[in-house]
Amino acid sequence: MPKAYWIAHVDVTDPDIYAKYREANAVAFAKYGARFIVRGAPQIVREGQSRARTVVIEFADLATATACFDSPEYQAAKAIRDPISTADLVIVEGYEG
Repeated sequence: MPKAYWIAHVDVTDPDIYAKYREANAVAFAKYGARFIVRGAPQIVREGQSRARTVVIEFADLATATACFDSPEYQAAKAIRDPISTADLVIVEGYEG
């Protein structure tokens, strides 16, 4: 079964509140076995547009990645982030080639 990933592009207007979001999302990510692959590192946009932060999070499979997003734990964290950020997020199944 292929792994799955959250791929998010995020602009943040209040870094202090965003830090609270990171603390809160750790609960959901621990529960669902999430592993950060990319976490807001420097990036070079070569085509199109992006936001200031790119985050890639790995999950065991698509069902787990979706369950994490839909969980009460993550939705509580997201409620902290929503007022101080703009985000694009997709959940995608990995390729096993």
